[in-house]
Amino acid sequence: MKAKWIIAGAGVLVVAGAMPWVVGYVTEQQWQQVNHELNQSQPFLQMQTEDYRRGFLSSNLNGAITVFNPETGDTRRIEYRADVTHGIAGSFMDFVPVDGWGPEGADWFQERPRLTLETRLWGVAILELEVPAIAINNPDSGESLRTSGGVARIEISDTGSQAEALIVWPQLSLSSPEMSVRVNGFRVEQSMAHLEGDVWTGSMEASIDSVALTSPEMSPLTIEGVFAHSSTEAKRDGQRLDSKMTIEAEKVLFEDEVYGPHKLAFALENLDVTSWNMLASSMTELQSLTLAPTSSGPEMFEQQMAAMGQVNTAMRDLAAAGFSVGFSELTLDTPEGEVTGHAVIRHPELTADEKAGMLLVMQQLTGDMSLSVPSVLVDDYPAVRLQLAPLVKQGLLVPDGDRLVLAAKLNDMMVEVNGQKIPLPPLL
Repeated sequence: MKAKWIIAGAGVLVVAGAMPWVVGYVTEQQWQQVNHELNQSQPFLQMQTEDYRRGFLSSNLNGAITVFNPETGDTRRIEYRADVTHGIAGSFMDFVPVDGWGPEGADWFQERPRLTLETRLWGVAILELEVPAIAINNPDSGESLRTSGGVARIEISDTGSQAEALIVWPQLSLSSPEMSVRVNGFRVEQSMAHLEGDVWTGSMEASIDSVALTSPEMSPLTIEGVFAHSSTEAKRDGQRLDSKMTIEAEKVLFEDEVYGPHKLAFALENLDVTSWNMLASSMTELQSLTLAPTSSGPEMFEQQMAAMGQVNTAMRDLAAAGFSVGFSELTLDTPEGEVTGHAVIRHPELTADEKAGMLLVMQQLTGDMSLSVPSVLVDDYPAVRLQLAPLVKQGLLVPDGDRLVLAAKLNDMMVEVNGQKIPLPPLL
């Protein structure tokens, strides 16, 4: 009996001793797969692993990240290296930029930032960035950036189909000769679950304790209690999607007065998941073709036209399945009273015969919009008057007591605003 236990114990030791090699092998395969999937999913950030040297208990690798700026067409290459430690159940990777965390000679950080990736054999990965206090000065422009230490963390599980993200930054301030901005208590938490293709469900909560703006040309402005919440939920066995977002501010302090609360709510309802996924992937493909280095020539033009055709087909299918989108609520508290409004556009769900006869998406769009503004805002504030005066002149904002109101409806490619009918051009 004793011999059996000795043999069993020896077997356990052999397996435990071999596990770091197994973990190292799996980690390398997972890393190469992550590189491939990230590069295939978008054109703005490309990762290359140039040298992966795998050992028994540890490994190290060299690579580069190429960042593409679509506005300027410029690219920036950032080379990095990573030390990998293999354990029995997973690996720990520590990344460092080859050229350092800041420009040569700059003293931005009180301590070195740390970017790590912890992986597990069963498909869990935790990417974490720890940043110490930052102090950046630009003597030429007079601008400066100051932040406290912060952390950004994302945990990916279930072979990439589940993700939990967290960002915490206690303080951040940006100053220039024209304006200074100070942000306190920034926090974001997000939970995501993969549904289909590029479509994810989940929820997000973000909050800021306060935002303070100061400028030599204006009185100090402080916004307190900023909160944002969004949720995306699948329904009808994953065939339809509802997405909602709410942004609120508890109060605004300006010139010794307090105003609030303020609220803006956005809703996207009853989206067909298959059509939405096709639209997202088609637009990504079209964007990739447009940003490609060789985005000219007959062959590229044909590919772009084919991608544009896929976008149009997806939009047609999405509309035919029915949807509703818009701002369901707008409430702003001003010194002269509340500004309220809403705007929603809908498309009915069509039968197969109705879809076959649909020439334009706009044909069956319906919607309504309202806006109510205190008249004194236009009378006493030149900046507001500059924006709203054209609407008042054209009769789109009309007096109603001490307020200016707008009431609009969309139907049969015609918008009726305060009794005025305005035909819409056939754009979609």
